[in-house]
Amino acid sequence: MNRIFWAGDSTVQTNNYATYPQTGIGQVFSMFLAEGYSVENHGKNGRSTKSFMDEGRLKAIEERIGKDDFLFVQFGHNDEKVNDPARYTEPFSSFMDNLETFINVARTKGAYPVLITPLERRNFQEEHLLTPGNHADYVAAMKQTAEKHNVALVDLYSMSRDALEKAGEVKSRRWYMFFDEGEYSTHPQESRDNTHLRYDGAVAFGAMVAKGLRELGGIYKEIIDVGIDFKVL
Repeated sequence: MNRIFWAGDSTVQTNNYATYPQTGIGQVFSMFLAEGYSVENHGKNGRSTKSFMDEGRLKAIEERIGKDDFLFVQFGHNDEKVNDPARYTEPFSSFMDNLETFINVARTKGAYPVLITPLERRNFQEEHLLTPGNHADYVAAMKQTAEKHNVALVDLYSMSRDALEKAGEVKSRRWYMFFDEGEYSTHPQESRDNTHLRYDGAVAFGAMVAKGLRELGGIYKEIIDVGIDFKVL
């Protein structure tokens, strides 16, 4: 069994009943996988590349990951928190250095690193027009890192921006923790959260990651179930 180790933040993490209906991409990604692949999700709410490493979470992956496994690295939301020294990284220096550390952990163990650009926030200025990119520098830094180290990259940021603008402000609400009071018994208060995902969003954006992997070809294409049709994306 080949394993996908996923390092990331709240957009990735596996949630439980206490945080329902919040759902992470890593939580649902198994539905896209070919036989013989599984996900070990290490994504955790609020983490940046820095805090993830400082808390020993990358070390925990390093102790388990092995030859021909995959390490998906998806960060950006919390690295940009400039007023939080425990999490902040500068995009074109410390953020890139941290990504290089993740890459080296995978390669030293004979595993394949994959960088995944951060999911875009649901911030609209018009019905079908998002505000300028929230994570632009971190996306650029991740792309530069992937090119420098010849690492596979899935540009979830660009795909999610395109999907959000196509769906529009109203229809895209179902993807995020944006809902009215009383809609969920476990979360009775209204939520206007444009960052964290519900199940529909986790599936929609997970499909984009899967599509990106298939388009990379080679060993990355083999991860995804050949029976899935991504023409709707």
